[in-house]
Amino acid sequence: MLFYYFFLSTNEGNCYIYSLNIAKNCNFYHLMLKEERQQVIINEVRIHSRVSLSDLSDKLDVSIDTVRRDVKELDALATLKKVHGGAVSLGFALHNYKEQNIYLHEKKSIIAKKAIALIPNRSVILISGGTTNLEMARLLPSKLKTTVFTPSLPIAMQLTLHPSAEVIFIGGKLSKQAKIATGGKAIYDLSQITVDMGFIGTGYIDMQNGLTEFDWDVVQVKKAMIAASKKIIVPTISEKLNTNQCYKTCNLTDIDILITELDADSHELNPYRNHDINIL
Repeated sequence: MLFYYFFLSTNEGNCYIYSLNIAKNCNFYHLMLKEERQQVIINEVRIHSRVSLSDLSDKLDVSIDTVRRDVKELDALATLKKVHGGAVSLGFALHNYKEQNIYLHEKKSIIAKKAIALIPNRSVILISGGTTNLEMARLLPSKLKTTVFTPSLPIAMQLTLHPSAEVIFIGGKLSKQAKIATGGKAIYDLSQITVDMGFIGTGYIDMQNGLTEFDWDVVQVKKAMIAASKKIIVPTISEKLNTNQCYKTCNLTDIDILITELDADSHELNPYRNHDINIL
């Protein structure tokens, strides 16, 4: 099936009508102007915090070299940060907390407050990386006494400002892109603990694949965090729903609580209600 598009052109006072037919299965990203293409890149980075050049190339149906040039230009404009093989959001890249660099900050604050309400006094918790969990660490009430294990460097640094939280950093090989400890030591250390609840951030979540990421090393750490947690809580903005990547962290059935900024009875969450998940 073909779609037909018509446009006007003028020449020396005369008006001409041209038609353009495009196959139904055509990738419309391929027809984008550079500015439009770069806006798609910005949106992907903001939503998922980290994206690879190859994924962007596939999504936009352009060469990796084209995506690399776009990312380099956006990095020069301080819209995102270029890293090896991809790009990360500014909020994800920085150690220190800057509200203006957090994409959808208000929504992430709503999620963080819902998550904090679940933490009892004197509990032991695990927190993975990500800007939503960073917001939770920032908003943790000063009088809440808790022990926090985390392999995330930005979260650990944020919690050093908390007067009542004991912070235990899970060390290992530090991923320069994810700012999270990975590798055998981190996984072993996680295998030696059991915590009351684990707050597991995710880049992608959908019905068929559960929680997924594009970083194999980070997935292995998150698997170890899940194994160490009595209760699994996933805080995520709704923009990540119904997206997926190549490496699985866990199935939906492994999750106890899913937290988004939406009202718990939102129709957008209906597909997730059939997996015995408590939705907040």
